[in-house]
Amino acid sequence: MARNKKEIIDNSRIIEMNIEDVMHNSMMPYSECVILDRALPRVEDGLKPVQRRILYSMMELGVTPDKPYRKAARIVGDCMGKYHPHGDSSIYEAMVRMAQPFNMNMLLVDGHGNYGSVDGDKAAAMRYTEARMAPLAMELLRDIDKDTVKWSFNFDDTLKEPDMLPGRFPNLLVNGANGIAVGLATNIPPHNIGEVIDGIVEYIDSNGRISIEDMMKIIKAPDFPTGGYIIAGDGLEQAYRTGKGKITIQAKVDIERESSGKSSIIITELPYQINKASLLQKISDVREKKKELYGAISDIVDESDRQGMRAVIRIKKGGNVDKILANLLKSTQLQVSFGINMVAIADGRPQQMGLLDIIKYYVEYQRTIIEKRTRYDLNSAKARVHILEGLIIAIENIEEIIKIIKQSKSVSDAKSTLRERYLLSEKQAQAIMDMRLARLTKLEVENLRAEIAELKEQIAEYEAILASKRKQLAVVRREILDIKKRYKTPRRSEVIDGVEEMYEAIPELDADAINDKDGVLILSNTNSLKFITNSNYQNANKDAKFSKENELVSKAYQACSKEKFYAFTNFGNVFCFTIDDLTEEKWRSKGQTLQKLYVDCLKNEKIISLY
Repeated sequence: MARNKKEIIDNSRIIEMNIEDVMHNSMMPYSECVILDRALPRVEDGLKPVQRRILYSMMELGVTPDKPYRKAARIVGDCMGKYHPHGDSSIYEAMVRMAQPFNMNMLLVDGHGNYGSVDGDKAAAMRYTEARMAPLAMELLRDIDKDTVKWSFNFDDTLKEPDMLPGRFPNLLVNGANGIAVGLATNIPPHNIGEVIDGIVEYIDSNGRISIEDMMKIIKAPDFPTGGYIIAGDGLEQAYRTGKGKITIQAKVDIERESSGKSSIIITELPYQINKASLLQKISDVREKKKELYGAISDIVDESDRQGMRAVIRIKKGGNVDKILANLLKSTQLQVSFGINMVAIADGRPQQMGLLDIIKYYVEYQRTIIEKRTRYDLNSAKARVHILEGLIIAIENIEEIIKIIKQSKSVSDAKSTLRERYLLSEKQAQAIMDMRLARLTKLEVENLRAEIAELKEQIAEYEAILASKRKQLAVVRREILDIKKRYKTPRRSEVIDGVEEMYEAIPELDADAINDKDGVLILSNTNSLKFITNSNYQNANKDAKFSKENELVSKAYQACSKEKFYAFTNFGNVFCFTIDDLTEEKWRSKGQTLQKLYVDCLKNEKIISLY
């Protein structure tokens, strides 16, 4: 028989701890890591860590716009092995997104091969695609070699990587960002690069005193790479003022009417991040489910090609194309809301910032970049002048210097003798020892003196810039306007104030048909009128009480919002109203009486019939 074994428990390996302490000691560091080092961009360069590491790896590899494409797998592997200790798929997906023109306003990666499509097709595997830096990405990295940014050790402390890039253009606003962290999320829309730079220039010129209203005259609204209409409303101003708000984005459509009576809805631009294939499939599905509304749709065809997007919804002869479009806008992603939530890492912590806050941080960061770069250039110029002065001394006394070198026992003896004889520094003595014979000509001496004169002019300019913040901002202004000149693009998204202006943009569209609502007009036994949309009427529980007052349905009429009704009363009066005069109700909500609609209606007057 098997013997019973006593279970031995090693109490020394059991750790007892309150759950509050475990959550604090484990969850808080994890949350901080996700928030600061993964999901949220920095306000200075507008990049998440993985994006920053990809671009820096590409620069180190020399995959610049003037060089041939390099395999994407090579770039991903280099980034993963040196700087980003996560899966290769996350790195590749981030690189793919930076190369997709339907996701990025201004591309940072120049992709070669299959990088996906607006139909939701995924990019080819990294072993098949190639990439190199886009020209504008070089502006993010410009001046990184001039002590302009902070550096930290990578994950294994063998290399150093930049905490942020110089970011010579406002990438956070130009390309936007979205991400989900622990308890935090960000959704920053992209903007037009020309408008954003103009806004920054105006901010500098006004010394930061510009109001949000004046700034919105320059930066009118987001500018999405897929175009479409932006119905701003009050939500946009709220978003730019507080960092949080909502706007409506709508596809750009045209209506083509034929003499035969047939017509077509042409979709040429989609709302941002909407899958075209899924949208057309959704339209096909609602056509099958709601034939009473969409039965006139005969065909749905995607005619998109290299020339642009063109999705066609063909309408049968006699079909109400205006009404079909109105219903499609309500029931599909032809019209969507975009929630703006501008959260980024600033001052070492996540902050929700308005438009002016982001610009303020960016301008101050660029001023410090110019200050650090100028100090680096100043030190380099002074060091160069110091070396050149030593070379001139050497050329003017070349015969004696050659004699000293020839008579010296070693290189170190020669340098020390030269330093004592001509009061040279270590660097000057080394430069003389390294000097080539070609520099002994008279012409070379003149070139050295001309270079010293030029460097001294630059030194004076650098010192003037370092002594004045105003001059530092002037340099920021000049250089960012140069970027605008080279990379300015026309606005893609059209900003409209409201739905009415959108109707004017669509040729021959019947605005009344768009606003038209189908539903049921109900007259109750308590003499109240109630309009319920078809969807609410169909979904209502008819077995439940009609309202809290135990009303009963006397009569029900199929109606639309522009339809006129005549109410005949017990006093022989007739009142005319349209459905638009009534508020939209639900099954159990309280309706409206004639007394509320018409002030001259008598207190005891009741509706006898409706026509």
